[in-house]
Amino acid sequence: MNLITIILIAFGLAMDAFAVSVTSGITIKELKIRNALKIALFFGLFQAVMPVIGWLAGLSLRALISSIDHWIAFGLLFIVGCKMIYESFNLASDKRTINPLDVYILLMLSLATSIDALAVGVSFAFLKVSIATPVIIIGVVTFGLSFLGVYIGDRFGHFFEKKIEIAGGLILIGIGIKILIEHLV
Repeated sequence: MNLITIILIAFGLAMDAFAVSVTSGITIKELKIRNALKIALFFGLFQAVMPVIGWLAGLSLRALISSIDHWIAFGLLFIVGCKMIYESFNLASDKRTINPLDVYILLMLSLATSIDALAVGVSFAFLKVSIATPVIIIGVVTFGLSFLGVYIGDRFGHFFEKKIEIAGGLILIGIGIKILIEHLV
């Protein structure tokens, strides 16, 4: 898997965390740099750890399903992408006010936004991708976008939120299609 594809996957995965960071920026009354760093650190770490867990799980299954691994990778990325697009239309329905700086809330948000990364980690194992480089890139991209997202939320509100989720979903679907085409041709 080339570096460009890994970077695109990282951006696609980071869109959930970015959207939640924008929402967090909206809800934080007095934004301070340490608040943005805390949110970005949680999201970045979870997005980096979850692919490793998925990759390890995928390694144990890879020998059993090596003949259809490209279909599974495509299916996982397609499902995750569609889920992100679907959820983008449901963002407005979740209007509850939460404190995104509460550690328990932040843990739940970080876990919820990184489940997709777990599935992508499984795909990496099936595709025999070394996990070190993608994990670093995914963590750094998510950290940076989450940090930026908090400030964008503080300044611009919900303007970008839905569009970002849709873009992330389309990126993951596109990468899934690319993987499938590469293995079928």
